[in-house]
Amino acid sequence: MANTNINIRMDSDLKNQFEAFCADMGMTMTTAFNIFARKAVREYRIPFEIGAENPNKETLEAVDEVKRMKANPNLGKRYSDVDEMMKDLLS
Repeated sequence: MANTNINIRMDSDLKNQFEAFCADMGMTMTTAFNIFARKAVREYRIPFEIGAENPNKETLEAVDEVKRMKANPNLGKRYSDVDEMMKDLLS
């Protein structure tokens, strides 16, 4: 099968971010676009499920807090059910 070139116009900041993302995923931008094209043609839809979640700073801090609380049972209050927790939160 013969290869062909495609030119895509894109904001330079987006291009740099996409290049970094592709590198993190272990592929080139060409590979990423080929994956997208093959999946779109095969499923006959826009396939947006390729990716990884990128948690924000607040989420990462919350995850760290939960890890600290699990490591030290004296940190934070523990609840046996949701009703008990809601009663305490609303009081």
